Amino acid sequence: MDEGRAAQIGQTLVLYLVTMLLSLTVHEFAHAWVADRLGDDTPRRQGRLTLSPLAHYDFLGTFVIPTVGILLGGIGFLGWAKPVETNPGRYTRRFSMRNGHRLVAFAGPLSNLLLAVAAAGMLASLQATQPVALHGDGVGNAAATLLGAFMGVNLGLFVLNLIPLPPLDGSRLLPRSLDGLQQAVAPYSFFIVMIIINVPALRSAFFWPVGAMGAALSELFGLHAVIS
Repeated sequence: MDEGRAAQIGQTLVLYLVTMLLSLTVHEFAHAWVADRLGDDTPRRQGRLTLSPLAHYDFLGTFVIPTVGILLGGIGFLGWAKPVETNPGRYTRRFSMRNGHRLVAFAGPLSNLLLAVAAAGMLASLQATQPVALHGDGVGNAAATLLGAFMGVNLGLFVLNLIPLPPLDGSRLLPRSLDGLQQAVAPYSFFIVMIIINVPALRSAFFWPVGAMGAALSELFGLHAVIS
């Protein structure tokens, strides 16, 4: 491998690992914040009600798995952080424990969607105010690259986490009648995700909503580039 190629791969890894670290931190903070608002102080007592990445990162899920994904398949959003522990029994009685848990679960993916929208908005602002700076090797181009990565990674995390497989957040949104099926599938979830990512037809079906939402945000904000 020549030095130029190695440098390019290194830059891509740094870009996406930083993006994953920050995005997963916000994701887990969102879980903690909603649980805290519902009356469960478990995340607060465990030091998870913070935006410090040091409280949330998981070495394997936040760094190793995304690195492998980028090197082998170009997938920069395949990974996880340290799960936030909650106690549904402490939730406010305004909601059932199950619905409270659903709110906590959905907060994570929702935070990623909001990050993607925010990144698209900032990219549009940069595009409108400094169009010349987006070309070349300057700060404007670097900022645009980072924002583009944030947009793509967070759309990917949003879709990935809504897959109804434990321990992904989407599994917590399913009806109680499927609890038994979830328990049976849980030991194989990681392998199922690997199959989805690596079988071309399933991979296309998975990436379609990511690309569709990227195109919609690009259209909404008038971006020149479309995330696909």
